[in-house]
Amino acid sequence: MVQAHPPSPEVVKLFPVELGTFRNQQLSMRPLVSLAKQGIPQPDYFAPNANPTSASPFLGAEDEYLSANGDKLLVEILRAQNDSTAYSLFTVVTRKMREGESGDLKIGDVGTASVVTARSVTFFKGTTLARITNESSRNLDPALELARLFAATFDQGENDIPVLIKHLPDWETAQKRAIYAVNIGPLRNSISNQSVLNELSFEGGTEAVTANYGLSQLVIVEFTTPQFAGDNDRRIVAKIQELKTQSQPGPTAYRRVGNYSVFVFNAPDEKTANELIDQVKYEQVVQWLGDDPYLYERIQRYFVQKTAGVVIAVLESSGLSLLFCLSVGGLFGALLFRRRRARQRGAEAYSDAGGMVRLNLDEISEGSDASRLLQGSNKRG
Repeated sequence: MVQAHPPSPEVVKLFPVELGTFRNQQLSMRPLVSLAKQGIPQPDYFAPNANPTSASPFLGAEDEYLSANGDKLLVEILRAQNDSTAYSLFTVVTRKMREGESGDLKIGDVGTASVVTARSVTFFKGTTLARITNESSRNLDPALELARLFAATFDQGENDIPVLIKHLPDWETAQKRAIYAVNIGPLRNSISNQSVLNELSFEGGTEAVTANYGLSQLVIVEFTTPQFAGDNDRRIVAKIQELKTQSQPGPTAYRRVGNYSVFVFNAPDEKTANELIDQVKYEQVVQWLGDDPYLYERIQRYFVQKTAGVVIAVLESSGLSLLFCLSVGGLFGALLFRRRRARQRGAEAYSDAGGMVRLNLDEISEGSDASRLLQGSNKRG
């Protein structure tokens, strides 16, 4: 599926005449011939009814640029309707590229995500998919430089990969080979001879991801509402039962998890497949199409919680300060009291009732007659 008409003004704007030291080859713009030869794009790679008023669900073309050193670079640009579609096409294109040569997925290097091979850079950013290839040599540097210049001209969109990718088990490793889908095409091309996938409906914004775990192929399909999830689940379960009775190929295990339909194909056994499904967790996210009717209550709850937290923190700090002051005061008071008592005892040991010091150095003073002293028990006032 390629454009047979001259490029529209919107497409022409995608290819500046000059970018840095690179210059556009005049009159070299043409439809996406290279991607079309690879089977991309196809109608079932785009979301159903993505833009009913448009003849094509995307804008795109390819053009050639010359570097200052004379390298000829092919630039392919495809702009989709949304970020998810652009990322889906990115995963499909990069998988086909890596079938012929190796390449590593990088996040945030060029665009939102990119894959670099010996002489080409493929990346997506926002709603745009782009690939720059050095046709003159296997020198990657010119392609990488031009790719960064083009990425700077694209809107960043959400500036992240779809959330569903992050719900894959060990997603940071799995995403490097994962295929994302907004329609049945990428799934059908990734998992062959599985007719149960034809029961899936991608109406209403349904999206899916598939990744390999050893011999097992995991597929997570996310539906936007419980109703869509329930309708699809009933069709899938009925189809699986039909395939079993006819001894036809089917999933090793299947389960509905929240609004997800989770399949495992080609697993060694059912236990292994179910253990893989157990690692998939559904995380519900509610998005209001209009104003959130509970916004005032949430703001009020937030301020109440914050105020309560501040009051508790103040009381705790005040209590600790009071306890510290009392402890320090008590310690100094005890030390002062003990010092005064010690001084008082010393004075009593060396003074008479008048407080005058009396030393009996020559033993002239008469000693006390203990028999004449009043006993404690005889003191009566």
